[in-house]
Amino acid sequence: MTWQVYRALRVPLAAMAAMALTMSTTALASAEPDPPEQVRNGDFSQGTTAWTSYGTTSTGVTGGELCSVVPGGLANLWDAGVLQNLPLVAGSDYTLSFRATASAPVSIRVAVQLADPPYTTATDQRVALTAERRAFSFSFKGHADTDQAQLAFQLGGPAEPYTFCLDDVSLTGGVEQPPYTPDTGPRVRVNQVGYLPGGPKDATVVTSATEPLDWQVKDTAGEVAASGRSTPRGVDEASGQNVHTIDFGALKRTGTGYTLVADGETSHPFDISAGLYERLRSDSLRFFYIQRSGIAIDGGLAGEEYARPAGHVGVPPNTGDTDVPCQQGVCDHRLDVRGGWYDAGDHGKYVVNGGIATYQLLNIAERVKTAVSGDFGTALRDGSLRVPERGNDVPDVLDEARWSMEFLLRMQVPAGEPLAGMAHHKIHDRNWTGLPMAPHEDPEPRELHPASTAATLNLAATAAQCARVFAPYDAAFARRCLTSARTAYLAAKAHPAMYASESDGNGGGAYSDGDVSDEFYWAAAELYLTTGESRYLTDLSGSPHHTGEVFAATGFGWPSTAALGRLDLATVPSGLPADDRQRVRRSVVTAADAHLRTARGQAYGLPLPGGAGSYFWGSNSNIINNVVVIATAYDLTGDPVYRDGALRGMDYVFGRNALNQSYVTGWGEKSSRHQHSRMYAHDLDPSLPEPPVGSLAGGANAGLNDPYAAELLAGCRPQFCYVDHIDSYATNEVAINWNSALAWAASFLADQGDGADRRPGACRVRYSDYGTWSGGGGFTAQVEVTNTGGTPVDGWALRFAFVGDQKVREAWMGKVTQAGAVVTARNETYNAKIMPGATVRVGFNAITSGGANPAPGLFTLNGAACGLQP
Repeated sequence: MTWQVYRALRVPLAAMAAMALTMSTTALASAEPDPPEQVRNGDFSQGTTAWTSYGTTSTGVTGGELCSVVPGGLANLWDAGVLQNLPLVAGSDYTLSFRATASAPVSIRVAVQLADPPYTTATDQRVALTAERRAFSFSFKGHADTDQAQLAFQLGGPAEPYTFCLDDVSLTGGVEQPPYTPDTGPRVRVNQVGYLPGGPKDATVVTSATEPLDWQVKDTAGEVAASGRSTPRGVDEASGQNVHTIDFGALKRTGTGYTLVADGETSHPFDISAGLYERLRSDSLRFFYIQRSGIAIDGGLAGEEYARPAGHVGVPPNTGDTDVPCQQGVCDHRLDVRGGWYDAGDHGKYVVNGGIATYQLLNIAERVKTAVSGDFGTALRDGSLRVPERGNDVPDVLDEARWSMEFLLRMQVPAGEPLAGMAHHKIHDRNWTGLPMAPHEDPEPRELHPASTAATLNLAATAAQCARVFAPYDAAFARRCLTSARTAYLAAKAHPAMYASESDGNGGGAYSDGDVSDEFYWAAAELYLTTGESRYLTDLSGSPHHTGEVFAATGFGWPSTAALGRLDLATVPSGLPADDRQRVRRSVVTAADAHLRTARGQAYGLPLPGGAGSYFWGSNSNIINNVVVIATAYDLTGDPVYRDGALRGMDYVFGRNALNQSYVTGWGEKSSRHQHSRMYAHDLDPSLPEPPVGSLAGGANAGLNDPYAAELLAGCRPQFCYVDHIDSYATNEVAINWNSALAWAASFLADQGDGADRRPGACRVRYSDYGTWSGGGGFTAQVEVTNTGGTPVDGWALRFAFVGDQKVREAWMGKVTQAGAVVTARNETYNAKIMPGATVRVGFNAITSGGANPAPGLFTLNGAACGLQP
């Protein structure tokens, strides 16, 4: 109001001041708060977060607008669209506003409606669009009380394709959404899957009590199976909760549906069973088949809901991975890089992440050669998994690993090209695609990104490992792997500082890594273990990682791979000098001891420190990788404290945590089901499946690195920094390197049977290699077995495994057979009985194409491990 207006009204100045004060007070008293905003990310400052597109050929954010390319010839308006799910309140007033354009004149439908049939609408508008940017606004009343409504822009119908662009979307009205409070269920937190009869059994109770509490374990009939008193632990750093712990390990009776009762609360049900984790091994590995690129997924193997055409094989709208160019200015060649696994919730394929995942699957198969509980791979035999290659006399876990290994080999720069021998860091879409998006529907061009030293060394390490693991099954493929490994290692040494760019993250993750000394160590270790050549021993011995600390308290992962080299040097038989090998093995046990100390200090029993800095992107995989170290210490020592520590460490993953949440889909009463993925986006498109059973969620991430988590979980304590929602990619994505850790741990857990202690055998073995034949095509060896017990052995079967392609040709003093790398020698009639203190011998000639030929690391007599004599 101006002074001229006041003069015209001829109101005295004092009266005007009083009037102004009265008007201001009245206005303040009568002003109502702005109605709440229901649309998330309406300005697209967070990319496509919270928005879903379907039926379009591409969707992305350009110049601050969301733009979708709509194909021509769609029969119906609803055959393509952009939408967001949101709540509605019946009778509430709403205002919808937005700005939009279309590259050609079109009429679209804008509706606020139920998200599921019968799709009844609160408002239904037809909007004419042109290339001129126009603003629209509509008012309406809510027609239902529901959390399952949606704002939908339906775009189909025109004969010709066009581009639709949208910005400044707002829907105000309704009620403010209440602050997010996670449903944590009962305050008694257990491993919701269960416990092994002979293993540890621990739980955590959230309570205000400071004195011990009575507890009872009840069976399905309500009878008390065990009881005792809790141990107060104070306030847990990672959760901020006052908690007690409960140890009911004395209960060994098998059963289903047990519950734990304490402080007036009853836990989720759990089982006590020896076969608890057998299916988890196959479920966690099935994930990789469903993540495969370049092959049609067979619903008969994966489940009908996961059946789909091959992705990225050049069938429109895919540009395909069979003839992929480099990014502009990177290179002049094109490569066939089909196959491999889609890395995570997107359609990218990354050598550094594929490297550690491939390693862990190969290591599952290699571990059983030296781990007593692995039973030389009986549970991993051909036919044990749901993969199309079953029936080829190769362990199925190796068939799955090979699918990735073939892709990694294809990422190598060909001979004759600049940077020949190096590996491209990654291949993915030129631009990010929205959710949902099945692989075969991805329309974005695919590009090879620059070669990197990290990717090249990942290739060298995994290909060297591949060469020795595949040698007993496919000699030609093993040779191809070793040739590629040698070439890659030399190329990396020639280009030791080619780092992936942190900014190269449009259309896929950057996966940058500015320190590759750990990858050099890992690659040298794998090449040495496969070849036995002194040049690789020199390189690994000279690495600072060989004597340094490689096992961080927060675990290892794709950026920190020195631990992989250390674990293999400790477990894979080799010619490493005896004192050095003992030091390496001790370092694994020392690291396991440190993880166990950490776990004992955590009221939820996990081997991870409690501070916020320990809970980062993919924390669940790092927790499990610490379990891998503990489990490896058990394989090395046979000390049950490490087996029990590994079992306890996995309790966290299956529900013994602040959220009372199992992080593995389908495993536990309350498990993750809404992981971030373009393929398993049932939340956004009911025709798509949920994540497959056995999928591991990334886990609590105090960094809150996605907009959904940042807004919802601000101020969270570390273990509460997780939400089971498809929009939270930083806490709830799936990824191959997370599931590979789960698969390794699941295989170990399944191998433990009922969790009881394993008795060592009353036997001692001496293995003598008498050297190679003239020409080096084979060698002669002998195994001496001594009965160190007090009773005779009447009939015997001796088993051991070779490192590489060694194959027994003929034997004497025993009936010898071989399957893959595993040799079984059975007694003859004349030496069936081994008296106490007596020794029997089996000799053999074996052929080999060369490479490392160390003494086997494990011998069992009638299933029990024998001591080794130098």
